[in-house]
Amino acid sequence: MSEIPYRIRRSDRARRVRVSVDAAEGVEVVLPRRATERDAREAMRELGPWVTRRLAAIDRARAELGRRDGFVPYLGGELELVHEPGRQRAHRRGDVLLAPAGEWRAAAERWYRRAARAEIAPRLDRACEAAGVRWSGLSIRGQRTRWASCASSGAMSFNWRLLLAPAEVLDAVVWHEVCHLDVPDHSPRFWALLERRCPEYRAHQRWLRRYGPALVL
Repeated sequence: MSEIPYRIRRSDRARRVRVSVDAAEGVEVVLPRRATERDAREAMRELGPWVTRRLAAIDRARAELGRRDGFVPYLGGELELVHEPGRQRAHRRGDVLLAPAGEWRAAAERWYRRAARAEIAPRLDRACEAAGVRWSGLSIRGQRTRWASCASSGAMSFNWRLLLAPAEVLDAVVWHEVCHLDVPDHSPRFWALLERRCPEYRAHQRWLRRYGPALVL
């Protein structure tokens, strides 16, 4: 097996060596402060087959999504990516996303984060009105391992990368979190409630499990 490139990140919060695989960031080994680079090499040696499978799965998912060069996904559609010299902020004009020339991804991500708030807030309003509940706040984040969360206070958090998925997948995630306003856990009662409110949620969950790791700019 050829050596897999990886980078090391040290964390004061880490209690053990952790390996993650991300379509945008590649392979990362998180080390507790007292761990050594030898610990990272041993983790990669032990988890090498798993990392290889994860990288292959991401490559397959990206190929199946059929992304076109010069376009970025947006809720099941595409925006043409047009680079403009001197531009600092990304801006949508119809079906075109105007972006800085050169390194454009950071500006595009900031635009997606703004767009996520505009897309998700009214979806939350509609779902909560139908369910007879209320949400209290909305934050847009870029978590690696979580698509959304709901606090006991009703505060919601959503991953901006959900805008790279089809709209019905985003809607299913919204319903998932709105159901947590009634049932905070993942008990059978929760899943029964989610199925009543979003009957196709299983198909959307399967889509997100398969293609979620490939949802990157």
